[in-house]
Amino acid sequence: VEDNEAPVALCNDLTVQLDVNGNGSITAGDVDAGSSDNCGIASITLNPTSFDCSNVGANTSTLTVTDSSGNSATCDANITVEDNVAPNAVCQDITVYLDQNGLVFVTAADIDGGSTDACGIANISTNAFVYGCGNVGDNPAILTVTDVNGNVDTCNATITVEDTIAPTVI
Repeated sequence: VEDNEAPVALCNDLTVQLDVNGNGSITAGDVDAGSSDNCGIASITLNPTSFDCSNVGANTSTLTVTDSSGNSATCDANITVEDNVAPNAVCQDITVYLDQNGLVFVTAADIDGGSTDACGIANISTNAFVYGCGNVGDNPAILTVTDVNGNVDTCNATITVEDTIAPTVI
């Protein structure tokens, strides 16, 4: 008696959320939608099972079902990988000094204290740019960090403006 009949491979489509480290994984059991065989299934494998930031978007994983007689069948599952983890915005307070014109310029890099994201940062910006004599003292600033997948985080910094230039006597 021979078993020449291939098993039936059935797949589910899935969405995988990446974790804070930018990794996600699935198992064959996650994708299997009730595969069967008339003489019994020996193994079910899936490839690929691991995903990272480079896989954000549409992917395909192949489920292979093998019966106890060595017959096999495959199906493809559509795997959507998503990065919904916001970056980690890190601020640092700074002290800046007015120049001879009574101005000082501040950039986002000046108040960024090492912001990170597992999948990469696309943009760092701030609402703080130019300070003048009217800003001497502590000034609030917001740092906005956007990752490559559109997730956003903010933090608050204090920009202390000081005027250390003595007046000129004419």
